[in-house]
Order: sequence, then C-alpha cells, then structure tokens
Amino acid sequence: MPVLRTHKSTFQTTTHTLTAANHWNHLLARFGVKRAWHRVEPGLYKLGNPTPESPVFVTGNYTLSFDALRVALSGIDASILVLDTFGVNVWCAAGKGTFGTRELINRVQDTRLGDVVIHRILILPQLGAPGVAAHEVKKATGFRVEYGPIRADDLPEYMKTRKATPEMRTANFTLRDRVVLIPVELVGAFLPMLGAILAGYLLGGWLLAGATATSILAGTVLFPILLPYLPSREFSFKGFVLGALVLLPFLFLHFNFNKEFVWQSVLGVLGYLLVFPAVTAFLSLNFTGCSPFASKTGVRFEINKYIPIIAWSFGVGIVLTIVLRILNLTGVA
Repeated sequence: MPVLRTHKSTFQTTTHTLTAANHWNHLLARFGVKRAWHRVEPGLYKLGNPTPESPVFVTGNYTLSFDALRVALSGIDASILVLDTFGVNVWCAAGKGTFGTRELINRVQDTRLGDVVIHRILILPQLGAPGVAAHEVKKATGFRVEYGPIRADDLPEYMKTRKATPEMRTANFTLRDRVVLIPVELVGAFLPMLGAILAGYLLGGWLLAGATATSILAGTVLFPILLPYLPSREFSFKGFVLGALVLLPFLFLHFNFNKEFVWQSVLGVLGYLLVFPAVTAFLSLNFTGCSPFASKTGVRFEINKYIPIIAWSFGVGIVLTIVLRILNLTGVA
C-alpha cells in the first residue's frame, strides 16, 4: 500500500466526535456571541486513518460547518481540506467569494495535497458550487471537483455510489432549520429593542411600548416560524402582512369609539400601521440571507424595492405619532 506522506506544517488531526468545548462553541455561535471564536485553522486535516486512496472533502473554517462534516463522516477515513472562509459557512462564503476558486486552488497547492493522495478528486458541498469554477481548479491543480449532497448527513449514503439522489440535491428549510436562526436574531435585536420600547413608552405609554416589542419579536421570532405560510414570495411583503396581523389587538385597544375622539384615534391607528409593520418587514428582510427561498438577484431586487418603502412608512408614521402626542399634551387634540 502506498505510504501517506504528510507535512507537519499543514497536516493536522481531527476526530469524529464532539467535545463539551465544541458543543459550547456551537451554542455561542447560535447566539452570535464572539463571532471570531467560531473558526478552525485552515489547512489539511486527517480524519481517522486515511490512506492515499481515501477521499478528500472540502469545507469552510466555520466551526459548525467543519464539525458537521467530521461528525457526519463517522466511520469513514478521509482527509478534510479546510478553506479560509473567515468563519463564514460554506453557502454564504460561496456567495461572498471566500469559498471560491482562488482560495481552493491556493489551499490545494499550499498543503501539497497532490503528494498526500494518489487520486485527483475533491468532494465539495453542493452549496459551495456558486463560488467555484471547477474547470479552473482542474486546470490549475489537476484535481477534479465533485459536488456531494447539500447536507453533510447524507455523505455516508452518497459515498456508497458517489451519486446524489434528488432528495440529496434538494435544499429544505424545515421548521427546525428556521427555528435555529432565532437566537442570533434575538441577540442582535435585544439592545435596540430595549431602546425602542423605552421610546415607545415615553411617546405613548405601555400600549405603544407593547406594540413596539411585539413588532420586533414578530420580525425575529414569529417570521421564521411562519415564513412558508405567509402570502407572497417577497420577504418584506410577508413582514408587512405579519406586522399588521400582530398589531390588530393594539389597534383595537388604542381606538377610542367616543365620537369626540374619533379623528385622533384614526390618526393614531394610521401612525401605528405606518410604523410597526415597517419594523417587522425590515427585520424579516434579514432572513433572505439564510433561506433557500431567496436568490441573490431576488434579494438585491427586493432590497432596492422595499427599503425606500420601509423607510418612508416608518418615517412618516413616527412624525405622525410625535405630532399627535404633542397635540395631546398641549390639549389641542
């Protein structure tokens, strides 16, 4: 059997199992804590006891991506080539270009992968395909790019035939996939939400503060859960719809049916409808970057279309709410 030639400076060892530290790292990553911590060193890793005939899998250096791959390959001896994606998952890194052709070529050459294995095949995750020009990799390194399934969990079955089934090629976005996105969104929105709740309370008391909190929580918590069931394909429009629905109880509580105060109530309701669905829509737009429901061109189109609408709606609503509050304090309304 050929001898596996390794290079101490670039060849590292990993295992199929996760430690308590790995699980803690994953938890922090899910909550967006210490973003720079969630990286592994780029380079070539030995998983199990690979031989020169063992397969080579390529991934990014985001800890969740790397760990998902090595755990999924339990019982398989392999080499793992880790690209420097700056701690970003494969899918997003492919869109940004860091999981890309040049980085892959450089990493193959820097690790002298051709001296480690006798075959010339690199198995990449399907979601990395947008960033890699396979023909350029072949020309520069002699290695042929092979795209494995979307999910690392499907790799053991894939390796039996080296053919992906339609199910392996389908990007699902299940409830579990959507729910795991909530913690990091909540952490990012927490401090702004506290400030917005305080401003809402100063402007209109607990009712306005409650509407503020509800609109933000709708955009960060309810939206990913209800995403497939909200009308339209556009995330911002979905957000407007959701924002209006969760606002209904506050509109009812705000409205004063006394004839003397009807016009003030109408203006107040209008202010609510302009501000809070816009907030939910803006937060909902964030999920375009982590959903297979959206494309790169579609996201760009939606941003250009809806950001001005969101900004104008929010701005006019805030001005209307402030003016109405001033009129109430001065006794004019």
